[in-house]
Amino acid sequence: MAIFVVEKIVGSLLLLDVRGQITLGEETGVLREKGKTLLDAGHIRIIVDLAEVNYIDSAGLATLVWLYTSARKQGGDVKLAHLTKRVRGLMQITHLSTVFEIYDSLESAQQSFDNAPA
Repeated sequence: MAIFVVEKIVGSLLLLDVRGQITLGEETGVLREKGKTLLDAGHIRIIVDLAEVNYIDSAGLATLVWLYTSARKQGGDVKLAHLTKRVRGLMQITHLSTVFEIYDSLESAQQSFDNAPA
């Protein structure tokens, strides 16, 4: 299954709406290339909406970690929203839920940026 990534600017934030599977191969390549392009353009405050992601493998997790660390190196942050039960469980098993801030809604993720110190 292919990956589909849509970017949308919401105020000073960038929303990445990811759909499909984030797996080794074309899917992780597409997400990494999109992330690199956005970070190079200065978009460092990112919310990744995973509501329509039904599967992530280890390469997909590594890509999300890469996006997070790359944004942090530039003074930004990446937060996750709308995790499915399966993806949320994977984040807990891998302890990545202690790395990423995870929100149930886009609004709460956006508010967390608004409430963060500049």
